[in-house]
Amino acid sequence: MDALFDIMTVPQLCLAVSIAVFAGLVKGVVGFALPTIIISGLSTFLSPELALAGLILPTVVTNFMQMLRQGARAAWESVKRFRVFLSFGLVTLLVGAQLVRVLPMDVMLLVIGVPVVSYAMLQLLGIEITLARHSGKVAATAGSIAGLMGGMSGIWGPPTVAYLTALKTDKADHLRVQGVVYGLGAVALLFAHLGSGVLRAQTLPLSFAMVPPAVLGLWIGGRLLDRIDHVVFRRATLVVLLIAGLNLIRRAVFV
Repeated sequence: MDALFDIMTVPQLCLAVSIAVFAGLVKGVVGFALPTIIISGLSTFLSPELALAGLILPTVVTNFMQMLRQGARAAWESVKRFRVFLSFGLVTLLVGAQLVRVLPMDVMLLVIGVPVVSYAMLQLLGIEITLARHSGKVAATAGSIAGLMGGMSGIWGPPTVAYLTALKTDKADHLRVQGVVYGLGAVALLFAHLGSGVLRAQTLPLSFAMVPPAVLGLWIGGRLLDRIDHVVFRRATLVVLLIAGLNLIRRAVFV
């Protein structure tokens, strides 16, 4: 606990806990955005590196909970179905993790934010961007983009969700596949940033402290999800995607 207060004050910790609960709630409803919300929220009063460290453990825990919500067999079927996306994503995630200290943060945020906002706006305006079937090349490209962004920023949700939404994946599969993708990616991110030095003795207490509130939020969001139909789920997903992308652009331009 003393190590935690070496990097933040009590009011800051209370704010961080609130951010983690909200991030978990949103993830419970739409399946993603926990890393985006945590890093966006924490980086308003902590360094980007500390914010990135703070999201790693709650991301691992909540993604495995989401992945296994419908059982291990269903999760394994999703792994097989999206193996190309996952394989390319894991490789490029490890590469991206080593670029954290090299690529300027504002450039990285713009690279993520602009395509995400464009996609979400087109979808909400009724301009459909869909994929009729699984394509190895498209899966490899989408996985590489998601992995590279995830390694650099801890945020791989927007490109993953855009890909799944373009495939018109139904609500249950959408959430399970997200859990599989993010769960495996989160483990890779954990080890990658143990190697990069982002996650170390000084930053681990913050990451541990974010786990319980994130899990609480996930449970609350899951209860809300059971009452939402597919159309509402899809629109909610796109709205969260749009807000997340706009916030990334805001941070790149004004911070």
